[in-house]
Amino acid sequence: MRHVKHVRCINNACNHVLAPKPDATLCPMCGAVMDVEYDYNHLKATIDRDAFAAYGDYSFWRYKALMPVEEYSAPPPLRVGWTPLYKRHNVFGIDTLYIKDDGQNPTGSLKDRPSALCVVKAIEAGSNSIACASTGNAASSLAGNAAAAGLKSFIFVPERAPKGKLAQLLIFGATVVSVRGDYQDAFKLSSEAIARWGWYSRNAAINPYLMEGKKTVALEICEQLHWKAPDWVAVSVGDGCTLAAVWKGFYDLHQIGFIDKLPRLLSVQAAGCYPINRAVRDGNDIRPMPEDTIADSIAVGVPRNGIKAVRAIEASNGLTIEVTDTEILATIRELGATCGIFGEPAGVTGLAGLKKALSQGNIGREEKVVTIITGNGLKDIANALTAAGEPISSPPDMQSLLSEFTKYGVALR
Repeated sequence: MRHVKHVRCINNACNHVLAPKPDATLCPMCGAVMDVEYDYNHLKATIDRDAFAAYGDYSFWRYKALMPVEEYSAPPPLRVGWTPLYKRHNVFGIDTLYIKDDGQNPTGSLKDRPSALCVVKAIEAGSNSIACASTGNAASSLAGNAAAAGLKSFIFVPERAPKGKLAQLLIFGATVVSVRGDYQDAFKLSSEAIARWGWYSRNAAINPYLMEGKKTVALEICEQLHWKAPDWVAVSVGDGCTLAAVWKGFYDLHQIGFIDKLPRLLSVQAAGCYPINRAVRDGNDIRPMPEDTIADSIAVGVPRNGIKAVRAIEASNGLTIEVTDTEILATIRELGATCGIFGEPAGVTGLAGLKKALSQGNIGREEKVVTIITGNGLKDIANALTAAGEPISSPPDMQSLLSEFTKYGVALR
């Protein structure tokens, strides 16, 4: 990998570097998270934007030259990435909104991007088994991508994980452990099991390569916008890895001259769990919080990639905002009714925060904004039905139907 320099410890007091081996995990000196660093001069000399336009593979693999994979590595079996970027006018209080629907990935979420890359790195490392802890989407994406590649997966989920996501795991043939506890309990048990049996780790706070898969959503956004970066990107935030990855994608493109500016980040967390946003506003270290929100995929009370997220928000001159579960449910309904896109609670949290930021005047309605819908609504039908309400019930005759329409104030024209 001539374009990859090394992996570096993000602890400024340590700054230890290692060769970018496929099984790289935490810093061996201080235990901090590592980050992949590229040789931007080499990239400038070897790739250009026209090469992407001529590339026939419309998947995240078109960005292989900007990912830490070996030249000999084959693409993962499932088609991941190149999800649609919809342009909508005069919705949610903004003149023009771009909606990146990553719920159209193979298992229904943005997490297919890091999981697919994880499968490639596991194969490079010579492993046939991958494991992780997850509140749902990371788990289902790993199980699906591992199954397609002929690898085993071991998944540890907290007992609150939605049934739709559990169904995916089991259908994909994963060994699933429902841990009687919260995400932190599941993470701890998964880490102990990985250490005991030597499985390849897909845990986002452990594996530095996962962020490199996630960042491809930013690369796609720029290419789909004809290499013009937006003014803002609104992101749902839990562990912090997705937000940091989005920033990394834009940063990489800016460093090699593909885009001429960097966007600002809007970090949106649930009002019931917002440790990263609180740390940014208070200027303090990240402290644990309860995990009290319906947005299960971002209900992370101890974010293990929080430092990267905080740095990304600050580097982008970004904003932080929280939204209630009520606001999240309303956004699920409004997104579906105005744009025909079905998002799960965590998937629309970024958009819910954008609505609030617009109403508060923190973002101008004329600005160019992208929001990422990170997960499909079919993953959490229970909350979708809460958002949508009940259907109209009518006896099978026209008079009764008319009465029901009148009762509910249905507009017939």
